[in-house]
Amino acid sequence: MSSPYCLTNAHSRALFDRVRAFVEERVIPFETDPRNTHHGPSDDLRRELNELARDAGLLAPQVAREYGGMALTHVQRVAVFEAAGYSPLGPIALHCAAPDEGNMHLLEQVASRTQKVRFLEPLTRGAVRSCFAMTEPSPGAGADPSLLQTVAQGDGESFVARGTKWLITGGYGAGFMILMARTVVAGVDRGATMFLVPLPHPAVQMVRLIDSLDSSFTEGHAEVRIDDLHLTRDDVLGEVGQGFRYAQVRLAPARLTHCMRWLGAAQRAHDIAVAYASRRTAFGKPIGEHEGIGFQLADNDMDLHTARLVTLDAAATLDRGEAGGFESSRAKVIVSEALYRVADRCVQILGGLGLTADTIVAQIFRELRAFRIYDGPSEVHRWSMARKILKTKLEK
Repeated sequence: MSSPYCLTNAHSRALFDRVRAFVEERVIPFETDPRNTHHGPSDDLRRELNELARDAGLLAPQVAREYGGMALTHVQRVAVFEAAGYSPLGPIALHCAAPDEGNMHLLEQVASRTQKVRFLEPLTRGAVRSCFAMTEPSPGAGADPSLLQTVAQGDGESFVARGTKWLITGGYGAGFMILMARTVVAGVDRGATMFLVPLPHPAVQMVRLIDSLDSSFTEGHAEVRIDDLHLTRDDVLGEVGQGFRYAQVRLAPARLTHCMRWLGAAQRAHDIAVAYASRRTAFGKPIGEHEGIGFQLADNDMDLHTARLVTLDAAATLDRGEAGGFESSRAKVIVSEALYRVADRCVQILGGLGLTADTIVAQIFRELRAFRIYDGPSEVHRWSMARKILKTKLEK
């Protein structure tokens, strides 16, 4: 095993090797644990994995040191998150999986000191989990967040929120929710606002656990009903009416960290496919020596390499202090589609074995198909990029 990150420094390569060894030796054995369910790992399994990472000094590597993290740059995270992603349980163990990882970043950037003590510090320690409640069932907010139907009405000091959210990852058992709601103050629409809501809460009902294609997020995805939720100005994250701006603070790096984590999963699928193609024989020789299979392995290598370069480039943009929205959209499309091709080829190379749960390849295939949808489907990112490209041209 050696780091694929020839473009990063020795420290990043060492981090990659350290995390990859931890995942292979300590995390992968838990993949067959009965607590790793169709709706993702249970919170009990998550806590056990967090303890292993804490003992290894690897918990919450993305968070500032003052909150117990490793304060990694975005470029360093590329290596570490890929190494963690070699198992779907790896990011859960290191506590750098969605939605908690994105929420930690948002709280670091936007929350008040009091809110950081109350919410960020226990989240970083793994004492609680969190969820991010923006997505709604049709006709509400999805790829178009301006369709937000959940409303918080009030006078600017107190609010009452009502609405329905769905596909809220990790909602069941979360210790708090970051709620996005359209804010109406004294009859005037002030735009979207984020609120911090401790859970469980009598006004927040987990309606159902949604069956979905993917199965790697702790406690799956929930539908949530919010009815007469009373909030105050102290519950506002940041400023009233600035929710969409803060969403970009969260989403630009969060899209990129998804790319990092799923790079590891795609590499795992490829490694399994290479091993199988080396030992499985057909028509007198290992199947990898037939061009139909060998070319697919070569295409996998090129897609993986391209995905790493694109991810590293976008991470460097964030480290330079640039907004990175365009770059993260570009990376999300290129990487999600490239890694899906990798997983699809791996299923094909394994043949019947690829359709079974005897390897993890079938799960990785499902996860990477879902990756092309969440945090914005490819079509929305292409549309957004095209608008920016044309705007830049017109401004010249």
